[in-house]
Amino acid sequence: MQFREAQVGSFGGDIYIMLKLPDYRAAIEAKKFIGDMPEGKPHVAELKRYRQKRSLDSNSYFWVLAGKLSATLGIAKEEIYRSYVKDIGDNFEIVPVKDEAKGKWIENWENGGLGQVCDDLGPCRHTEGYSNIVCYFGSSTYDSRQMSCLISLAVQDCKDQGIETLPPAELARMEADWDERTD
Repeated sequence: MQFREAQVGSFGGDIYIMLKLPDYRAAIEAKKFIGDMPEGKPHVAELKRYRQKRSLDSNSYFWVLAGKLSATLGIAKEEIYRSYVKDIGDNFEIVPVKDEAKGKWIENWENGGLGQVCDDLGPCRHTEGYSNIVCYFGSSTYDSRQMSCLISLAVQDCKDQGIETLPPAELARMEADWDERTD
C-alpha cells in the first residue's frame, strides 16, 4: 500500500506506526486486512521506498537489443538475457540449502522463469552440510532502475558490436521518464 507520510507513536504503553493513506479505497483495503487478521498470530509489514515497475516499452526495447546481439553473436537471446541478470545488482537472495538438495533446489528455482538463475557459492561457513545458493530474480520483478541497468548493459554490448541503438538523446529521455515514475 502506498503512503507519503507516516508517524511512530505510543498509545497505552504500546508503540505503533501510523500511515497516512491516500484515499478511502486504501482505507477500506487496510480495514479489511486488519479485520481478517487472526488474533494473536504474527504478521510482517515491509516498508520501503516506492518504485514504479518497469514499463512494457522498456521490456520490448531490451528484447529488440537482445535479438540484434543474438543475430550478431550467434548466441540465443535468452542466454544473453540470463547472462545480464547476474550483473543487475539488488536482484537476488542467498539461501542456505542442504548439500543433497542443491541440484533439485537449483532446478526448481530456474524453472520459475527465464531470468531466474542460480549460482552455488560453496559450503556455508557456519552450517555443516549446507551450501549457499545465490538465487537471482528475472526482469519481471525489476523496478525502473533495475530495468534501466539491464538496457544499459545491452546498449553497451550493442555499441561494442557496432549495432545501432537508439540515439543517446532518446536513451536519456527514456531514462528520465523512468526516473520520474519512481519519485
